[in-house]
Amino acid sequence: MSVRLPGASKPATAMAALSLPPLPLRAPPAAAPAISPPHSASTSLKRLCKEGDLRQALHQLTARAPPPREHYGWVLDLIAARKAAAEGRQVHAHALATGCLDEEDDGFLATKLVFMYGRCGRVDDARRLFDGMPARTVFSWNALVGSYLSSGSAGKAVRVYRAMRASAAPGSAPDGCTLASVLKACGVEGDGRCGHEVHGLAVKSGLDKNTLVANALIGMYAKCGMLDSALRVFEWLQEGRDVASWNSVITGCVQNGRTLEALELFRGMQSSGFGMNSYTAVGVLQVCAELALLNLGRELHAALLKCSSEFNIQFNALLVMYARCGRVDSALRVFRQIDEKDYISWNSMLSCYIQNGLYAEAIEFFGEMLQHGCQPDHACVVSLSSALGHLGWLNNGREVHAYAIKQRLHTDLQVGNTLMDMYIKCDSIECSAKVFQSMSIRDHISWTTILASFVQSSRHFEALEMFREVQKLGIKVDSMMIGSILETCNGLKSLSLLKQVHSYAIRNGVLDLILKNRLIDMYGDCRKVHHSLSIFQTVEKKDIVTWTSMINCCANNGLLNEAVSLFAEMQKANIEPDSVALVSILVAIAGLSSLTKGKQVHGFIIRRNFPMEGPVVSSLVDMYSGCGSMNYATRVFSGAKCKDVVLWTTMINATGMHGHGKQAIDLFERMIQTGLTPDHVCFLALLHACSHSRLVDEGKHYLDVMMSKYGLKPWQEHYACGVDILGRSGQTEEAYRFIESMPMEPKSVVWCALLGACRVHKNHDLAVVAANKLLELEPDNPGNYILVSNVFAEMGKWNSVKEIRIRMAERGLRKDPACSWIEIGNNVHTFTARDHSHRDSEAIHLKLAEITGKLSKEGYTEDTRFVLHDVSEEEKIDMLHKHSERLAITFGLISTRPGTPLRIAKNLRVCGDCHEFTKLVSKMFEREIVVRDANRFHHFSGGSCSCGDFC
Repeated sequence: MSVRLPGASKPATAMAALSLPPLPLRAPPAAAPAISPPHSASTSLKRLCKEGDLRQALHQLTARAPPPREHYGWVLDLIAARKAAAEGRQVHAHALATGCLDEEDDGFLATKLVFMYGRCGRVDDARRLFDGMPARTVFSWNALVGSYLSSGSAGKAVRVYRAMRASAAPGSAPDGCTLASVLKACGVEGDGRCGHEVHGLAVKSGLDKNTLVANALIGMYAKCGMLDSALRVFEWLQEGRDVASWNSVITGCVQNGRTLEALELFRGMQSSGFGMNSYTAVGVLQVCAELALLNLGRELHAALLKCSSEFNIQFNALLVMYARCGRVDSALRVFRQIDEKDYISWNSMLSCYIQNGLYAEAIEFFGEMLQHGCQPDHACVVSLSSALGHLGWLNNGREVHAYAIKQRLHTDLQVGNTLMDMYIKCDSIECSAKVFQSMSIRDHISWTTILASFVQSSRHFEALEMFREVQKLGIKVDSMMIGSILETCNGLKSLSLLKQVHSYAIRNGVLDLILKNRLIDMYGDCRKVHHSLSIFQTVEKKDIVTWTSMINCCANNGLLNEAVSLFAEMQKANIEPDSVALVSILVAIAGLSSLTKGKQVHGFIIRRNFPMEGPVVSSLVDMYSGCGSMNYATRVFSGAKCKDVVLWTTMINATGMHGHGKQAIDLFERMIQTGLTPDHVCFLALLHACSHSRLVDEGKHYLDVMMSKYGLKPWQEHYACGVDILGRSGQTEEAYRFIESMPMEPKSVVWCALLGACRVHKNHDLAVVAANKLLELEPDNPGNYILVSNVFAEMGKWNSVKEIRIRMAERGLRKDPACSWIEIGNNVHTFTARDHSHRDSEAIHLKLAEITGKLSKEGYTEDTRFVLHDVSEEEKIDMLHKHSERLAITFGLISTRPGTPLRIAKNLRVCGDCHEFTKLVSKMFEREIVVRDANRFHHFSGGSCSCGDFC
């Protein structure tokens, strides 16, 4: 047999080409050692190979010419283990020179050489040597299959196996080692079909009972995502199981995300009497990391320390486990115990800091890495970029980016995606877009990230163009990408686009629960409650977010009773409300002014031990004030241990809405003394309080303080408050000049404030200016038309009123009918003007007529100026008598015990005549009557009102 050195024409030339000095083929005569018996030389060489002394083993191998073939085998095994390709070529050359690779060789030495070249990563050399073999045994085929497998060419390994099957040469039938190697290759390739074929051959040849093959089958099925098949093989193996069998099936469960089954198998392994090894430990530590099983992880750590003499402790796996369990201190202790830290150790510890939100500590640890000479690799760049993104350190992020470019790491897909995300978190969208443009390979994460960046920076049209590009390229669209485009729809306020994206998500099967919940929110924002309800009803397994979204949708669209009903249904469905759901329902209850239901929710919060802080306590204060109970609101506020700006603002707004302007100012000053800084919303609440209490000078002062002391640029709403403060005090012309001095174009809210003031103080000329501006800015708002119509009616311009009503009809606009409601017991009773639908309607109207008659005898006279209809005086009086708030008050009087306070809510403002009527009723019946209208609260008692007749 003649097998040449790969790439050489003859042995002498090959020796001359070696990079290392050639070893002598024969020992020099002068230095020749005493001749030892052959068995002594064999023993010495075998010992050297076991000890790993390669150089001495090579010297001893070449000391005899020719040495026995088994000697070559021992040395080649050592070379393979060391991956010493240069020395392997020397031994190959020596074998050629001594004639050991002749035609009489049975393939033993050639097979050893193929195995050696494969392990050294010289697969092409192994292949050329294999192709030159005149006769191949199963061992030769196994060596070549193993060569491709160890070099990462699993597909080629499978092709060699198929060629082996096709050769049908004597002595080349696959054995257990062949099938185990091929099954491993199938697992790497994810080729379950080929693996299944190999399984069939194993059964046919009886090799499926071989533990090595069975273990390989378990591993192959697990890697191909066919875990049930892997478990069946494991169950079938029964008595043939070894530690490797248990390790394979445990690892398979972990790889397929079935961590609980992996844990059960580990317990079964222990009960079966099998001791774990380092591979078992790694698998179970992964389970501990996934399930955050800190105690079990500690037990394994202790067991590993006890068994440290038997096998290597898996420090890196322990480190990761502690990191995932949030025990950074324990992870750091494990890291410090590692004597020889590799890149995995350093990167795992760096990732540990980042996973637990310790970004600054991660940067400090990175400095320690550099001090120890550990150069950042791609995993380190990914972790470092993530930390810098969370910290918002843009300049340092650019440095990392520059390093990645210098080291050619930026071409890595994961690095590119992380750099994009880092720039987005640092509010540098342009840099993120440049990274995206420079990426030669992009996955759906890349596209989703750039879409999110455009949406985040309100570049909605660019986001849409990017999404169209995604569709053109045929990139798979997932739910996260759809979520970004939905935010674009929200940003553009486009209902038609929202419907298109919704349809696209349905057609492409990506409409998951998260998207459905978001769609419920978005259709609600577009005032399409019926669309939200349709989606809500299609969700089979509704979670807390689904229920909360639908409750919010109803509450935000004025369907307050429906929101409360949904909350009750949610509890019946055994869905436990969280803080977000509680805030939502409290908002709805505040809108309903349902004190009874508000108290029930408050009790629920106390029973469930929800912390009285943050949005929950702020919502409770808002709810109690919205239900007209400032005593309860104050009690909740005073009991809160941690008062933030939101809570102070809520309390300031509550006192202002109830007409206690001085108290609101006092609260504001107390907040400043605690060291908190007021924001735009806080000043808005304070200015509203000044407006409702006619505190003109104070309002001007705080508007100036907002800009001069705190540097806050006023919103349109702040300017509207300024206009309202001046207008309510009768300074309508000054209010108009204030509008003209605004540094921005005034919007409808500002003109609405001026129009309301002009209506009260009869400045008709200025009212016409404000009315025209209002209708020009918001031509589709029915409330504006009604306001303008009322102004014209008060001026007696009935033709103008008629014209306004026609314009409303042409646009398909209609006003909300006036209604009032009162809560008696657990029920809310609603009334509209001249309402006869209530079950006690007859009694209510009789009682109201009686009350009106008594008041008339005491001097009450109806003020028909507040009836803005072109009808007779008698009709006007009759209309005033049947206003909805009077019906609600009357029902409250006949349904409650004497002295019980009455709380009424109305969707529109209380007219002046009803305001006077209620004052007189509170005195006649000695009742406190709290009325909440669309503008503020009125507390009537003893014939007077908290607003000071400043409606």
